[in-house]
This record gives sequence, structure tokens and C-alpha cells, in this order.
Amino acid sequence: GRDLSRAIPLPTQKEDECVKETYTDPDLAEYTIKVPPPPVQKPKPPIQRHFVLHTRDSPRPNIPYLSRMLKQKQQEKDDIQIQKFWNMFKQLHLNINLAEALVLMPKYQKMLKALLSNKEKLQELANTPLNENCSAVILKKLPEKLGDPGKFLISCGFIELMCKALANLGASINLTPLSVWKKLGLPDLIPTRMTLELANHAICTPDGITRDVFVPVSKFTFPADFVVVDYESDPRVPLILGRPFLRTTRALIDVYGEEMILRDEDE
Repeated sequence: GRDLSRAIPLPTQKEDECVKETYTDPDLAEYTIKVPPPPVQKPKPPIQRHFVLHTRDSPRPNIPYLSRMLKQKQQEKDDIQIQKFWNMFKQLHLNINLAEALVLMPKYQKMLKALLSNKEKLQELANTPLNENCSAVILKKLPEKLGDPGKFLISCGFIELMCKALANLGASINLTPLSVWKKLGLPDLIPTRMTLELANHAICTPDGITRDVFVPVSKFTFPADFVVVDYESDPRVPLILGRPFLRTTRALIDVYGEEMILRDEDE
């Protein structure tokens, strides 16, 4: 027969502990087969799971009638714009008669309609930046506005004629009409080639120049040269005293106080 010792190795003492079953073959001698024990599974530790609880916010309820709320907000904005425009409109001062207002009404209607339709432009007009002039008006830094003080007249006391003379800073000469020259008996005329342009833009040629005419003003007497022209003058104010006479008299004109001061040396 077969040598089973070579074919099948004999189990050792340590291996015998693992033998669990013995098999017998009828043709062969009885032998044992080592059957390994079933593997022992170590118990796994329980898996620790951490759960995080998330609280979900309660859903916001839908706003009913959303379009109505939008219209209401838009209406509030429109009311604010209308109030601003009304405040601006109340500050306007129109100085025109009824006929002109009726003629201009269609034009203003188009303008107002365009302004109201363009709200952004209206907002720009409402917020107008102030310059120095506007700030001065608002802060009332400007002086009081006054009217025309009128003409500055000088009373002349000639022996032959009591009259007044017009003090004119815009005239470069002293002017007298030919009729006054004859009435006062002034010195002879000196011929001249001078031409004058009057206030009405008329060009005239003087009859001559009379020099060293003594003009009595109150208690003073001042010398002056006059250009004599043949023209119709105001009988109450026939003479015109220009810058040469005002410089001779060292005149100080106080427009605010409506007075003029003439000086003779220290008086």
C-alpha cells in the first residue's frame, strides 16, 4: 500500500488542538485531516453618530396684494414730489397782466406737463446749488435797496438872474445857452472849432467860449469857463456845470445823503 506518512504529514501537538473532525476511508487506513476552526470575529465597537439638529425658519407668509403695496409706495413718492413742486410754485411771483397770461398759458401748460412727467429733472430743479449771490440774498447780507435820489442842483445867485445849475459828472465842459449869456452880459465870445454831440445825439457847433465867468454860489464865488450854444433850455435850470467846475469847487457828492458839499480852501 501507500506510505501515508509521506503523503500526509502527521499533526503536531499544537496542531491537534485545531483538529475537529476525523475522516475514515474504507480503502485506506484511517487518517485525520486538520480542519481550521472558523475565524473568530472580534466585535466592532459601536459607531458613534453625532446628529446636528437644524431648526428651519418658519416660512414667511406671502404678502397679499403686493401690487397694491407697490402702488401705494409709488403714490407716496408722487405726493412728496407734488408737495415740493407746490412749495416752489408758491414762491413764484409773476408780474404780467391777464392778457399776457392767457397768451402764455398753453406754453406754460406744456412746460409744467413736461416737468411733472420727468420727475428726475424736477428733483434736479428742486435741489439747486447756491452760489455766492444766492447765499447773500438768503442770508440777508445785502444792503437796503434805495431809489433814485434825483438830480443834484446848485443854486447860482447872479445879480441879473437867479437860477439853478445842473451838476453833471458826465459832462467835460460847462455849458450855457446863448440867451443866458446875453442876459448876464458876459465877456465877449472866443471863436472855437469845437463840435458838440448833445444828449439827443444831435451835432451842433458852439457860438464860442466865454472865459473867467464868476459863478456865485451861496457866500462863495468860483471862476469857470462856459461854452455858449444857441439852444432852448429849461428856464429854471439853464446852466450845466461839468467836471471842470466840480473839480474847481472840490465838490463832495453824497448820493446816499442826497447832498453836495462845495469848498473854497478850508471853508
